[in-house]
Amino acid sequence: MIRVLLADDQVLIRAGFRALIEAEDSIEVVGEAADGRQAVALAVEHVPDVVLLDIQMPVMDGIEATRRIAADPRLAGVHVMILTNYGVDEYVFQALKAGAAGFLLKDSDPDDLLHGIRVVARGDALLSPDITRRLIGEFVARPQLSLPTGDLDVLTERERETVALVGRGLSNEEIAAHLVVSPFTAKTHVSRAMTKLGARDRAQLVVMAYESGLVTARR
Repeated sequence: MIRVLLADDQVLIRAGFRALIEAEDSIEVVGEAADGRQAVALAVEHVPDVVLLDIQMPVMDGIEATRRIAADPRLAGVHVMILTNYGVDEYVFQALKAGAAGFLLKDSDPDDLLHGIRVVARGDALLSPDITRRLIGEFVARPQLSLPTGDLDVLTERERETVALVGRGLSNEEIAAHLVVSPFTAKTHVSRAMTKLGARDRAQLVVMAYESGLVTARR
């Protein structure tokens, strides 16, 4: 059973997500938060597998809430999935830097939401390639670089190539096809790169790929 915490200041949105999730036998809602501070407190109380977290909330915004959840050792197994309105939110990239495992558009199809919850819950933090290309491309071309390119020197050439492909939104299967290796080998390259760079999950690996200049946004 996948345990989910909902965090959104709009009651109707929470109700809609709850109704959708509770229709699934393998997913349950363990709590609802109306602001970021409450989301952090409920995350500590319930330790859910996934927190569906809106960015724009009162008291404490979603970015700070994400940062606190990601930094709390008691919540090491908790994965934050950001909910956003494409073309409205200006903080998606910062949320990923804060430790979010990925993000979904609020107008996503129900099946995409449920799939996203399952993917994030198992720790893959696999961002949809289409959403990655659309949203990351909007936010990465900003002069807020903090990761020196030299940090990538710890990677092998194949690992660097793998990180670049992750940054472009490719799944493990697509990376495997591109590199002409097995999906298991591709996943191993991704995992080793994450470990060497200290990335919490795949989403932060995407951020590092852009911040280091290994991948650039295509306009």
